Amino acid sequence: MAKTIAKKSTSTRTRKKKIIKNQLNVGTIDTGHFVDREIAWLEFNDRVLAQALDERNPLLERIRFLGIYNSNLDEFYMKRVGEIKRKIEVNPALQSLNGLTLLQEFEQIRNKINELNKKMGDGFKTTIKADLVKNNISLLEWKDLTKEELKHTGQFFKDNLFPILTPLAVDPSHPFPFISNLSTSLGIMLRHPGQEEELFARVKIPKMIPQWVLLYDNKEFKNYRFVSVMDIVMNHLDLLFPGMEILAVMPFRITRNADWDPEDQNDDVVKMIMEALKDRKFAECIRLEYQGPRNEWMMSLLKEVLELKDEDIYEASELLDYTDLKILLDLDLPSLKFKPWSPVAPLFLSDDPTHFFNEIKRHDILVHHPYESFTATVEKFIRMASLDPQVLAIKMTLYRTGDNSLFVKSLIKAAETGKQVVCLVELQARFDEERNIFWAQELEKAGVHVVYGVAGFKTHTKTALVVRKESDQTLCTYAHIGTGNYHSQTSNLYTDLGIFTCHKEICSELIQLFHFLTGRVMNSKYDHLLVAPFNMKARFIGMIEREMAFGKEGLIIAKMNSMEEVDISEKLYEASKAGVKIILIIRGFCCLKPLVPGLSDNIQVISVVGRFLEHSRLFYFKNGHEKKNEGEFYLGSADWMYRNLNNRVEVITPVLSQELKNKCWHFVETILADHRLAWDMQADGSYKQRKPKDDKETSTHELLMQEALRSVSTMSGVTST
Repeated sequence: MAKTIAKKSTSTRTRKKKIIKNQLNVGTIDTGHFVDREIAWLEFNDRVLAQALDERNPLLERIRFLGIYNSNLDEFYMKRVGEIKRKIEVNPALQSLNGLTLLQEFEQIRNKINELNKKMGDGFKTTIKADLVKNNISLLEWKDLTKEELKHTGQFFKDNLFPILTPLAVDPSHPFPFISNLSTSLGIMLRHPGQEEELFARVKIPKMIPQWVLLYDNKEFKNYRFVSVMDIVMNHLDLLFPGMEILAVMPFRITRNADWDPEDQNDDVVKMIMEALKDRKFAECIRLEYQGPRNEWMMSLLKEVLELKDEDIYEASELLDYTDLKILLDLDLPSLKFKPWSPVAPLFLSDDPTHFFNEIKRHDILVHHPYESFTATVEKFIRMASLDPQVLAIKMTLYRTGDNSLFVKSLIKAAETGKQVVCLVELQARFDEERNIFWAQELEKAGVHVVYGVAGFKTHTKTALVVRKESDQTLCTYAHIGTGNYHSQTSNLYTDLGIFTCHKEICSELIQLFHFLTGRVMNSKYDHLLVAPFNMKARFIGMIEREMAFGKEGLIIAKMNSMEEVDISEKLYEASKAGVKIILIIRGFCCLKPLVPGLSDNIQVISVVGRFLEHSRLFYFKNGHEKKNEGEFYLGSADWMYRNLNNRVEVITPVLSQELKNKCWHFVETILADHRLAWDMQADGSYKQRKPKDDKETSTHELLMQEALRSVSTMSGVTST
């Protein structure tokens, strides 16, 4: 039966890659110098999970971290494991950065995921659920429901679920149904009464409704009782399959491959992306998670139809999808959440366009989100430019932006009023392709000059230019260069830095960059800006070598999201041997090994994970200055990754103002002193969480929020409480 179904219902497969792009020549690398990238990333997700299991965090925020861990792992599997599995199909003997074959790497990944998922499930079952109960929040099992609650769920099923559910039986006349990515399903083994033949059916759990149903809400006593939609459906299957014998039920969830990278850049890039998105929907299944007792008959069928192997099967730990618990975050229980934070609005950026731009002309301005308002600074910069009749042109890059982007609205308004508006929209931003295509088309309809980047490169830079005619009739260029996306929603969750400047040389080089992006002008000479793929990598290596000349007086501090770049890592090892002190603040994965005797004795790697996602990229070189805060600072869009330095268009700008250098140095000192959110990487790639030095346990995030409030209070003449 299973074989017949499989032959008739095998889904469309995405075409296999025939080549492996950018594969490292491991034979030229000392693999003992590096940690495996994928295991290093899983170590990062372990630090996210630690936030969920850390009882010092508010209870509902711990639930939020469970969801983040879950969605992180989903994306990792779709992107990274999908890529590894495709490479294994081409050549299983290919090696990763640390010398493991891809088959060995995949085995380590699987073991690590099982280890972390067990930790998550055990913590959820023994600690988090118990703490929820202590706070009158119950996630009930079916056997725990009262008669009144059973009656309520029955009515809920009939009113809200029965009309939208679609039971799909599988037999020779009913092919195996398509199962969408990350969807939760019930696999059902059933048969007709009096017959021996076992049949398979599938019911998809609808995700358009909250996955946990509130049964009881006593607002006076704050008592909340929930049951899962999946449990409700499982216990009403007799209404979906009347007259049938239900022999077994097995909830499962599949993951499809999202590893896609365009090999052929044709003339119609939009069409190419749309075709790729269609392919992704039907991409091969690469993971199946199941919950509860494993039914071997159904598992054998699913493996055959979905073309899965035993190593692709994972037993879910407690829940299939912890993001389903997000309904708990809406409960009106402020004591169980972080204290709300509203980014402060700097008082020096006026609502009058002339005053606004004059302030930038007077001095460079550094903004730090989400401590300072993204809306009142970066969004205002583009909005003011769109409304100011003295502004002649606006140019900007969009890598990721929101569903209701104020940037797009401002650019459309500017084009409608006759301004020259150019917007580079990167269509290959993973999982944001559809949204970016939509906004690109909306911009084009309004008369904005839309370009899609440079063939063979992703445009990842976060830059905007405004050209304005001043009162003396001269033209002045204003620029914003940042570390994060022009995305209003994530700006409240991600920590990012940005600079507003009128510096003539920097703005001139940024104009050259936009000419390259729109006109393919191959000018690779940048004296101030670090621009990938032109001079960035060479400049960074040169600055590391320059620091080596100072020996033990040398100091390098680099903050970024991830690090794997081999040449820069090897140069840092050389610098460490020369006595240079190196501190890397890396939120995500780091392939470089710190603290290895004779190799990296002077290299320290720190990771900070907390309520905000550390996203800013900041680079510091002491360069022989007596005072540390007088050294060189750079900020921008690039991590020290192969892709950022070689395959993307990135911009990093120097911080020229001493006032802004002081702010950057204070930020660095604050994060280095953190003993609440900081973890120290060990030589073997593992991490140890720092222990508090005092009872206050104040984190970087909390300190910077407090300082932001004090700064605004001081400027406005209000005494901070």
